[in-house]
Amino acid sequence: MLPTLRQLQYLKLLAEHGAFGRAAEAAHVTQPTLSAGIQELERTLGAPVVDRARSGVILTPVGEEALRRAHIILNEAEELMQAAQNAGKPLTGRFRLGVIPTIAPYLLPRALPALRRQFPDLRLFLREDLTQRLLTNLKAGQLDAALIALPFDITGLGWAHVSDDELLAAAPEDHPWARSASVAPSADDTVDLILLEDGHCLRDHVLAACGLKPPRAADDDQGFAATSLPTLVQMVGSGLGVTFLPAMAVEAGLTSTVPVAVRPLAVAHPSREIVVVWRAGSSRAAEGRLLAEVLRDA
Repeated sequence: MLPTLRQLQYLKLLAEHGAFGRAAEAAHVTQPTLSAGIQELERTLGAPVVDRARSGVILTPVGEEALRRAHIILNEAEELMQAAQNAGKPLTGRFRLGVIPTIAPYLLPRALPALRRQFPDLRLFLREDLTQRLLTNLKAGQLDAALIALPFDITGLGWAHVSDDELLAAAPEDHPWARSASVAPSADDTVDLILLEDGHCLRDHVLAACGLKPPRAADDDQGFAATSLPTLVQMVGSGLGVTFLPAMAVEAGLTSTVPVAVRPLAVAHPSREIVVVWRAGSSRAAEGRLLAEVLRDA
């Protein structure tokens, strides 16, 4: 005998709410009904999934593994229902899209109105996060697709091209870079180079494109890093150093009110590739490709 979807849903709600009473309320069943479902799940698995304590419930190691798999199974079942209900009607109903922070504020304002016009029945749920966390959520079935930048390891995922986004050099207006028509960065430039903090794929993209190593802080200094592109531009405008920016952000006005000079890069491939990715074999693959087309035209 196999666990049922209802039993897995009970386990998921129990983990979320931490108590049988609250989980039963969320499931719209009585507490004895939910408790009986969990007990039946434990008999099926042959091991306890929760430790019952006065302070609440704690998942056992078996329960943790069951919960991890339950998320995947329940999301796949929900996706099946969505696919059946929306058969022949692409981008209809709920669609959960992840977007990285160096794309979301600059591409989505142009793209969302077009999506609303073309697909009025689409209920788009957006999650902004770093690439690695988005891909983890995507593979776990918690997202339907993600809008990210390559190069990045997308093994096990399908993808569709949206655009190539040029990378540009940015410096204070009195910096030597500002007096050049284009910039060919060298290792010496890393002395005052400011980048986004670790975890942002744009950091790796610009270093790879320019053939540079990450800037190293002096012995008595922790160095500079920013958590967002607007903060990064403010730091450069204040004369703290130089950086690299994606063209889509500059075109959206990121540097328009800051004393920063922006110049093209004199390197072989100064760009990142913007793509939509989805789980290989997902029933939302056709919608992922369609979404990429809309974003491409935005």
